[in-house]
Amino acid sequence: MTLVFVMLAEVLIFVPSIAFFRLNYLIKITDFAHLATLSLLASPDNMVSDELREELLFRVGARSVVFHGANSRLLILSENMPPSIDADFDLADRNPLMLIEDAFMSLMIGPGRIIRVVTPIENEPNSSLEVVIDETPLIAAMYDYAWNIFLLSLIISTLTAVLVYLSLLWMMVRPMRRLSESMIAFRRAPEDITRRLVPSKRQDEIGVAERELEIMQTRLRAALKQKQHLVALGTAVTKISHDLRNILSTSQIVSDSLAEIKDPKVQKIVPRLMTSIDRAIDLCTQTLKYGKAEEREPKKERFLLAALVNEVKTSVGLSEDNTIVWNSQIPAGLMVNADRDQFYRILLNLCRNSVQAMEAGGVIDISAARTANHTLFRISDSGPGLPAKAKEHLFEPFSGSTRSEGTGLGLSIAHELITAHGGEILLERSDVNGTVFCLDIPD
Repeated sequence: MTLVFVMLAEVLIFVPSIAFFRLNYLIKITDFAHLATLSLLASPDNMVSDELREELLFRVGARSVVFHGANSRLLILSENMPPSIDADFDLADRNPLMLIEDAFMSLMIGPGRIIRVVTPIENEPNSSLEVVIDETPLIAAMYDYAWNIFLLSLIISTLTAVLVYLSLLWMMVRPMRRLSESMIAFRRAPEDITRRLVPSKRQDEIGVAERELEIMQTRLRAALKQKQHLVALGTAVTKISHDLRNILSTSQIVSDSLAEIKDPKVQKIVPRLMTSIDRAIDLCTQTLKYGKAEEREPKKERFLLAALVNEVKTSVGLSEDNTIVWNSQIPAGLMVNADRDQFYRILLNLCRNSVQAMEAGGVIDISAARTANHTLFRISDSGPGLPAKAKEHLFEPFSGSTRSEGTGLGLSIAHELITAHGGEILLERSDVNGTVFCLDIPD
């Protein structure tokens, strides 16, 4: 491609250059003719021998030379038999288009023409020189010039092509080959960290691609490693769930026995205990059924939200002398269309995070309101807010926790359950004044 493009560019350069080569050739001949004219005008009686005349015509390369003065016309040199003229050219008119046209006309017609060239004499405004020449040597010189231009252009284009090829090979092909080889190596062994791509310091698109590929490979390796851990964890959880279900079944039997005790305090605690045990058994059953913690489809029903919020308050771990203030602003008759157990888990995860964030005390506000066909919830606390790292991976498992001992599963589970209901969970605000989560549940 470089060869072709350079040769095309040289064609565009050749067109005016061949025209100016012809012009310079004719100017050179007329200059020699002018010098011969001056030498003859300086001789006595302007008379020269036949031998000297032929020598001058040969040196000039002309058939005849005529000097035009202000009021005279003087034949300076001429052959014995003046030739007939095929074309006239006036060098006073040097229009570029006319020069190009004359040059290509000469090449098309070919050798054999006799042309007359008229040129003004410098510093003599009323004088001019007329030279009759054979065009054959001029055409031969033009062909030689064209051939030299072609060879030079071929050498330049070949050298340029080689340099462009080596530049592209070094600057683009080799880096792209590194990228493709890294992709192939990653596909074959994504866990092998020794095959990772080391990005260069380039600032162009290839440099950006190298850095982005390196980031993508690092994250995918981390995700695959995490997936392996989750598979192992899932297997362990399945085994634990099997044994835990048996233990909880025993606890359920004991709870049934406690329910027969007439003590008012026992009668107040046992229903909550039995409800918690039932939820735990159901979770273990679902875990064993699917082999992983995949949530079932929500079974929607209408229930009073205020009662559910009160259950969450008793389960979230607030003691009598707790410095955390629980402020529920749920309207008494507000009904919600959702899966009650799953919505209980959503609120419990969010409220437990708020309680854990306010170890020194604070306020938890829970409010809800109807908007068209949606129910909007706001859960806010007066804690220190979420760090930037937690905000970046807020709803990702094992990534969104703010505590070193936390798993980061609470928000991930809440997000999954809300999405299953067709709703949204958004972090509305989180700064030094506290954190606000907004839940949107459609009917």
